[in-house]
Amino acid sequence: MKKELIAEVMQRMLACLDNAQLKQLQQALEKTLFHYEVTETVVTPEENDNAKLLETFIAAKRIEGCSEKTLKYYRTTLETMLAALQKNVRRIHKVKTATCIKETYTDEDLERMRDHCENLRDLAIIDMLASTGMRIGEMVLLNRKDINFNERECVVFGKGDKERVVYFDARTKLHLMEYLESRTDNNPALFVTLQSPHERTKIGGIETRLRDIGKKLNIIKVHPHKFRRTLATMVIDKGMPIEQLQRLLGHQRIDTTLQYAMIKQNNVKIAHKKYIG
Repeated sequence: MKKELIAEVMQRMLACLDNAQLKQLQQALEKTLFHYEVTETVVTPEENDNAKLLETFIAAKRIEGCSEKTLKYYRTTLETMLAALQKNVRRIHKVKTATCIKETYTDEDLERMRDHCENLRDLAIIDMLASTGMRIGEMVLLNRKDINFNERECVVFGKGDKERVVYFDARTKLHLMEYLESRTDNNPALFVTLQSPHERTKIGGIETRLRDIGKKLNIIKVHPHKFRRTLATMVIDKGMPIEQLQRLLGHQRIDTTLQYAMIKQNNVKIAHKKYIG
């Protein structure tokens, strides 16, 4: 129970602290709670009380390490469903739905975005997302000191406060170094706003910037997560084992990673030609 409690506190502080501060907070919590016993009191909801069942579900997902954004999505979706059903719900069976093939960037899309960046920061951001496959929430928490240029890698805090190493390519290294060398501020954040006082960039700011670039170039649905999906598709096409991709993306369950493996029908076509002719 101590681990779950610490994980919840860490999750709530993700947006406020950098990686080093989060590590110090974790150590402080572990030390403080070492001599204490933490017990859980389970409040059993009434059989037909949807509101209490919803709160129990949200609480469980928070303990599992889901972000506040994810919890908000769960809550909104379930509240809409309950309002539409107008009945007491205890258990919901999985409903089969059509599988949608999600879009990825083409090589041409990525090159056009790079060529039309108006500043070194945006270029470095696009390279970082495209070459590492990290989540946007992980990237905005990075500090300059977190980057190991010699090994072309950095450590990020993923979902559930789990650390993992991500890697970037030579082009990203060069553009990132150029961007950092051009800065005159003392902010420890890896990426900061373009205008003074140069504060740490936020998820919304990067999403807006990328969306504007996409509109200018007439590229459909430009957003951070699409870079992650594009990287996953590319490495699968090149033969990376699914277990290694799972580790690269920081997925807890391989089922999540397998969704990326089904993106391109081209994989099936190539395999068919190879084995059947």
